Amino acid sequence: MGKYYDVIIVGGGPAGLSAAYSASKNGAHEILILERDKEVGGILQQCIHNGFGLHHFKEELTGPGYAQRCWELVKDDANVEVMTDTMVLEVRENKSVIAVNPKHGLMELKSKTVILTMGCRERTRGAIRTPGYRPAGVYTAGAAQRMVNIEGYLPGKKIVILGSGDIGLIMARRMTLEGCEVKAVLEICPYSNGLTRNLVQCLDDYGIPLYLSTTITDLKGKGRLDGITAAKVDEHMKPVPGTEFDIDCDTLLLSVGLIPENELSRGLGIELHPLTNGPIVDQHRETSVPGIFAAGNVVHVHDLVDFVSEEAEIAGKYAALTAAKTAAGQMDIPAEDIIIEPGNGIRTCVPQHIAKTANGESVRLFMRVRKPMRNVTLEISNQGEVILSKRLLVAKPSEMIAVDLPADKEQALKDKLTIAIREEA
Repeated sequence: MGKYYDVIIVGGGPAGLSAAYSASKNGAHEILILERDKEVGGILQQCIHNGFGLHHFKEELTGPGYAQRCWELVKDDANVEVMTDTMVLEVRENKSVIAVNPKHGLMELKSKTVILTMGCRERTRGAIRTPGYRPAGVYTAGAAQRMVNIEGYLPGKKIVILGSGDIGLIMARRMTLEGCEVKAVLEICPYSNGLTRNLVQCLDDYGIPLYLSTTITDLKGKGRLDGITAAKVDEHMKPVPGTEFDIDCDTLLLSVGLIPENELSRGLGIELHPLTNGPIVDQHRETSVPGIFAAGNVVHVHDLVDFVSEEAEIAGKYAALTAAKTAAGQMDIPAEDIIIEPGNGIRTCVPQHIAKTANGESVRLFMRVRKPMRNVTLEISNQGEVILSKRLLVAKPSEMIAVDLPADKEQALKDKLTIAIREEA
């Protein structure tokens, strides 16, 4: 494997495929996608429901349909090479990648730039410390989705779902359509953590009850799950004594959050954000290690795959441009760095800083609010002056807000940018 690549992409899901397409379009000639599964497409292969692609491809697609569209962008591109069934073991600061597969064995692959697009994984029962025995019948929602949609098995018949994230809501509908009885969806927060459309289409349309400010305090059954005990929680998310109730079930699906897959990033020494659990990046999606880029759910968990593709295309573009500069022996002049600070009502914002460019460029900011709000104003300030505001009828933690900062605004920035929510009196 003596080839010297322009860009190596770790992960062949929608982010990896979109990054490869963009890198090729922006001048990279030797692009390699490394995917650990047997085929590209990532988690979308098991998401057989529709609702994908409305922003990016301007039509409604299923998950496999969206993945196919991304694949079609690169499958005949002579600049793009794909290596499936390949596990990446390490990414090094010099942009070499250590990987292994059955065909080539252990490999060291060299590149000018690397894009990390490994996606995310689900939190498990151990991560949330659910009390009780360890009976059969407890699955993450994603594992159950794969079991039903790809492997053709039902995990059970009487279902309780803990967590109202999008995959939990979608699985409530999916299990109902398969003839199962979904007894309830329980959510520890006082609000749903899924998209509004999923709340309506997956629970309301099927009469499935949603219990807010509620969690599980006990699992019943030793061989197989035969029920759970739930209780209301207080403002500190602690169970309230005397509010317990039982639900008979044989299966519990956990939809309790997603974690960016960043073991490779940690090994590389990339600076990670404590709230997103992903790399700290600039507007080009370059990490704290020069020449290493990251995009998609490995940076921060998205609610729409359309935004994943959009972000990955940014990373692909600037990885290609950086590779070209490296090939020409050019060194980047350190750019003035503008820190982005989440203010009142804002939990996270990506990118976390802006590397100010000489020519100026528009910058898209992705952010999440701390709590559900109505009729608020999003304000972006620089040195105490509001430079952009946007009226929001509804703002929810589960729905990412995207705001474009025009090129002329980016050019005038100094020191620090503050993003805050102003609530009407």
